[in-house]
Amino acid sequence: MKETWNKYQSDKFYDELISSPTRARKPAQKLVSYLKSLEESDLNSRQQAAEATIREMGVSFTVYTEEGSIDRAWPFDIIPRVISKRQWEKTSAGLIQRLQALNLFIDDLYHDQKIIKDGVIPKFVFDQSKNYRKECEGISPPFGVWAHICGTDLVRDADGEFYVLEDNLRVPSGVSYMLENRSIMKRIFPEIFEKVDIAPVNDYPDKLLETLSSLSPRKNKEPCVVVLTPGIFNSAYFEHAFLAQRMGAELVEGSDLIVQSDNCVYMKTIAGLKRVDVMYRRIDDEFLDPEVFNKHSTLGVAGLMRAWRDGNIAMANAPGAGVADDKVIYAFVPKMIKYYLDQDPLIPNVETYLCYDDAQRSFVLENLDKLVVKPANESGGYGILIGPHSTKKERETFAQLIKKNPRNYIAQPTLALSTAPTITGNNELGARHVDLRPFILQSNSSFVTTGGLTRVAMKEGSLVVNSSQGGGSKDTWIVDTERG
Repeated sequence: MKETWNKYQSDKFYDELISSPTRARKPAQKLVSYLKSLEESDLNSRQQAAEATIREMGVSFTVYTEEGSIDRAWPFDIIPRVISKRQWEKTSAGLIQRLQALNLFIDDLYHDQKIIKDGVIPKFVFDQSKNYRKECEGISPPFGVWAHICGTDLVRDADGEFYVLEDNLRVPSGVSYMLENRSIMKRIFPEIFEKVDIAPVNDYPDKLLETLSSLSPRKNKEPCVVVLTPGIFNSAYFEHAFLAQRMGAELVEGSDLIVQSDNCVYMKTIAGLKRVDVMYRRIDDEFLDPEVFNKHSTLGVAGLMRAWRDGNIAMANAPGAGVADDKVIYAFVPKMIKYYLDQDPLIPNVETYLCYDDAQRSFVLENLDKLVVKPANESGGYGILIGPHSTKKERETFAQLIKKNPRNYIAQPTLALSTAPTITGNNELGARHVDLRPFILQSNSSFVTTGGLTRVAMKEGSLVVNSSQGGGSKDTWIVDTERG
């Protein structure tokens, strides 16, 4: 495959593995050297073996369509993304810093709102916040932490530096695929792991259980931890089941739980009711408790908010944490870091234009063909305008949306997202754009995954990496170049 690799180019983009057509970046040198030694047919057969392994292991995700939900095999490319350990240590510190500031912000918001009173963030931003929950005002969860699990999306621009694209604080998903990607790679390329010093990732379920257990209201007793899922038709159900199994926790639906007159939550078992101490909930706030939110919800548990408010159960992430999962709030995170921690951000934001500001909105409307426009609270890549790839009609539609509700939109430059070599449909190597979602845990201590879920846009030139819209994934390697 040496000739194929020597022909590979990423044009004007920063490439994760290759610095020039014939040179690999230092962290990727052993990997690229090994891959060059393979026959082209060998690489293709291993890609096919990986896809067969995914089907055998049942690694899947659900896509919602007009025809109904479709269960699909997880799309995976066998050429990994490689990052140096030294760079990742700096990035990890920045992610911890960011989540600490976000949790201080959420706690402040539901108590004294000092950040608003001091004029750091405008009050009207919260008056129109979709995910602010008045029902959470005055509540103090353990350690002052509301967002215990965060998936932060990072992108690398042409300068080779990481930037934060957005924070996911409600029910962030994808970590199970990060773990399964590594498991698949070890089965397909066992010999590589003997040649390259690759940091392991398999400690995440233990760290997650440790984080959840630390929240238990009953400190003198081994906590009962459950994972609350909406059920088998949810797009992330594979992950819910996977994490519950790996943690040794019970996977439950709302109908499996009941709140008794003591305002404690109990799980129904064949041996009778068992008290639940900690809930890792994977459903949105509005479906948690029909007594408080959507009265028609059958996914949650009636009385759950009463139990949480009384301190009889811990929930991760806590209700109300999603107030910071807002792309308008995202723009203020650097100010939060300075305000609460008196530090400069270790990882910068992507430059962001707030459409509620008259001057910034005028700039956005005049440059829709060059910018990426996002609604404040959508996820999964939905509702986004990618200016350079849009039609005139699409830009006109978005202009009207922005004018009608400017608070609900931000805009960002179209970044020159980094690329990575990817096996294309014609069994050649093509440069495909990637992002990275590491996962951060916080309770009485903090933890960052070793790398994260690298998502890849499988279509040439596409910037959309979401699996629901045709994206795939790669294993992410953190390599210690100091150890050779």
